Amino acid sequence: MSTSDAIMTNQSPAPRETLVARFMQRFATPLTTGLFLVSAVSGIALFFHWQQAAFHSMHEWLSMVLLAPFAFHMWKNWRALVMYAKRGRLILPLAACVIVAVPFAYNSLTSPRGRGGNPAFQATALMTQAPLSDLAPIFHRTPDALIGALRQKGFEVAAPSETLSSVAAAAGKQPFEALAAILPTRQGR
Repeated sequence: MSTSDAIMTNQSPAPRETLVARFMQRFATPLTTGLFLVSAVSGIALFFHWQQAAFHSMHEWLSMVLLAPFAFHMWKNWRALVMYAKRGRLILPLAACVIVAVPFAYNSLTSPRGRGGNPAFQATALMTQAPLSDLAPIFHRTPDALIGALRQKGFEVAAPSETLSSVAAAAGKQPFEALAAILPTRQGR
């Protein structure tokens, strides 16, 4: 409503706070619910290792986007949250959530040099640091075959003593791209 319309009808124009409050009233809970469902479905898919490539970045990014409507939802329901805290019904559930979460981080936090985590990522990191001559037997190929596969994908390799990390760095690419270049295809097995 414009200011002139407000004067004609003896109403004051809507203040900005009202617009923010109206937005939060209409959209905070539906957006929180929708993004939570997306996060839940993608999280379940990742847990069961279904189509991880399709769900991984969706889960990460949309879980970050979920933080904004969650903040709006918290703002909208602040009084109820304060009442939970005053009645002592908030501390126990929050403490339980923290206690359940800690064991998932424990391995990474306490292992030497932070070597906890997904073993596949650890193996990939080790393979990209190994010389091609050491990797060749793992892939049941010769060092020359690995060098040929890398060159075919546009990488420059001078000697079998080079690592995938150094080959990738020289090409301005990531080490996993060099690793992908030497991985056997289904027909090549």
